[in-house]
Amino acid sequence: MKLLIIGGTRFLGRHVLTAALARDHEVTLFNRGRYSPEQLKHVEAIQGDRNTDLDKLKGRRWDAVVDTCGMLPRAVRATTEALFDSVDHYTFISSQNVYADVSAPGVNETAPVRTLTSEQLDEANAIDTSGEPSYGKLYGGLKAMCEQAVEEVMPNRVLRIRPGLIVGPYDYTDRFTYWVVRVARGGEVLAPGRPDRFIQFIDVRDLAEWIVRMIERRETGIYNANAAPETLTMKGLLDECRAVSQSDAAFTWADEGFLLREEVAAWSEMPLWLPEEAASHLNGFMFVNCDKAVAAGLTFRSVADTIGATLAWHRTDPSKDLKAGLDSEKEQALLRKFRETSVEQS
Repeated sequence: MKLLIIGGTRFLGRHVLTAALARDHEVTLFNRGRYSPEQLKHVEAIQGDRNTDLDKLKGRRWDAVVDTCGMLPRAVRATTEALFDSVDHYTFISSQNVYADVSAPGVNETAPVRTLTSEQLDEANAIDTSGEPSYGKLYGGLKAMCEQAVEEVMPNRVLRIRPGLIVGPYDYTDRFTYWVVRVARGGEVLAPGRPDRFIQFIDVRDLAEWIVRMIERRETGIYNANAAPETLTMKGLLDECRAVSQSDAAFTWADEGFLLREEVAAWSEMPLWLPEEAASHLNGFMFVNCDKAVAAGLTFRSVADTIGATLAWHRTDPSKDLKAGLDSEKEQALLRKFRETSVEQS
């Protein structure tokens, strides 16, 4: 199979490339050339920006394309139109953030998606895309509109994948990596909320390998892609991190009220934590239904495998600053204050 990957050098795209090569597919990358890892040097790459350089794809033919980084509907539509006669199958990587309502568990692929006003769309189009743009609250609506654009241009030829939190090696967000690295460092670790609160994520390698298999079968339609809900708790994850790294970490579980009073930022300073009362509109975010993907062959490796691979990758550059999580000084200050508060209340 001849496969075109739009992106392909940073995280999910990089793993899709690896999975495709492992199955003896011929791969071409199309991206801006900002990230050129050593191991990708022998893969054909077309350097270009999808906003200005789609002509570089003219005259070529691939069996399928994987769009790992489509964000603006106008750009995604233009890409799809440019490839209309060049590919038979289009995979668009979307997000479970497209759903309009995740206040309750069990959201599946039939649930309503977000919409954007024309003013919001104009706002998104005005964001500078030359760097690493952040679309904030517009993200889910933009992804939903991108999905719509691809399907309108290539009806019945599109596979739409809606992952949840993707984790593993080369994750540049560090949201999962923070816990792996912090627990490996050992000592007293500040942990968020209820220990038995369920969490949900997917290993990037499981996702990438499944995507390639789905493309080989020319599957179409919409699929949520995440681990099965209600199978892993926050305590289970941290305990597994400690076991894999063989550290002496001890967990101090700070209640939601304390973290909110201290203005600890959920999801960024305290990754994988979503306040259950203050953010009740997200109470179903970690409980998205993925039965359809599992029935289509999505499988999951062990959490220990994910932790071990993430830790091994991070240790190749241990001096790298993490983009998520608490810095050591703030964590220690919060631990001291939490202990003082606990003593006063006892």
